[in-house]
Amino acid sequence: MTPAQLNEEKKLLMLLKAIIFHYHGLDEEEEKILYRAAGDLDAHAELKWAFDFIARDYISAFDRARNYLVEVRDRLDRSKRLQFINLTWKANSEKGYITEMEATAMLKIAKDWEVDQELINLVQPS
Repeated sequence: MTPAQLNEEKKLLMLLKAIIFHYHGLDEEEEKILYRAAGDLDAHAELKWAFDFIARDYISAFDRARNYLVEVRDRLDRSKRLQFINLTWKANSEKGYITEMEATAMLKIAKDWEVDQELINLVQPS
């Protein structure tokens, strides 16, 4: 994988996480989770890009992000798409809960990315 491809993947993952955390308004705990994830991945520039993407028009940010993520879907293989949406689910659950709105938003993106059934299988309690 080239450095450009790696940066693109980091950008997609940071946008995915950020848009879900912003879905109902980013709180301090969620912001800490995002910055920690960016630190773990050396993706601070990519997180800033995601924040700027959202800030351009907060009201339309989720729809714009969905459109963007659909446009780039084929740049990631199916297993990587599932991995990214599952990482987003796990990051969201770090705060101890996932709201219905957040779960619905993640499922919409998983459906757009054609990995909704796999995500459901991963997150359903045994």
